[in-house]
Formats: sequence, C-alpha cells, structure tokens
Amino acid sequence: MYSAGATNQNYLRGIQEADSSGRVNFTSIFPACYSGRWPHIHFEVYPSLSAATSVANRSATSQIALPKAACDQVYATSGYEASVTNLSRVTLSSDMVFSDGASLELATITGSVSSGLTAALTVAV
Repeated sequence: MYSAGATNQNYLRGIQEADSSGRVNFTSIFPACYSGRWPHIHFEVYPSLSAATSVANRSATSQIALPKAACDQVYATSGYEASVTNLSRVTLSSDMVFSDGASLELATITGSVSSGLTAALTVAV
C-alpha cells in the first residue's frame, strides 16, 4: 500500500478493526506541525480488516485537524520547538486541505499534556 521507498517504515501507521459501535482507539504521539500544514492525523476507512491490504479497497480517506489550544499546550513542551514556528505561519483557512472548511474534521481534545490527551471525532462514512 506504500511506495517502494517506504516499505520498511511505519511512520506511526497502524491498522485497527472498529468495534461493534464503529469506534477505534489508537495510542500515538501528538503530531508536529510541519511547514504549510495545520497539525493533523490522516486516516483511511476500509469495509473490513481483510480489505485493508489494498488501497483500492478503501471506502474513505480524510484527516483529523487538531485544535489550536491543544497544539499550543503540546508545542510548549520540549521537542516541539520547530512546530511553534510552523504553527505561527499557518491557519486552518490557509492550509491546502482544510482551507475549504474544517468544521467536520476538527477533533475535540480532552485531558492534559502531563496525563495524556484524547482526540475524538465522529466521522460519517
């Protein structure tokens, strides 16, 4: 499903089957903000776990935008110095993907940096 140069990399990617309510939970790190893009998490939806072996089988592809307040909290910690600069140069409306409106892709964040954050988003498929 990935280009030849990325076959031995995971780039924090994973596959998980939804529960009977259609929910998935992933544990990961908070993504950095890179030049020109609002902080986000990519996801794809497949009709079944077995169908997730080929990108041709995907039902949907989208991204989860992360709220600025959460980004500011995380980026104030060590290791995210470049993200502070990058975030100051981009907005949801200037982002090349979210510029058409991010209201359906903006996560709700709960928790704290010290104990962990939870990003939640309901997605219609």
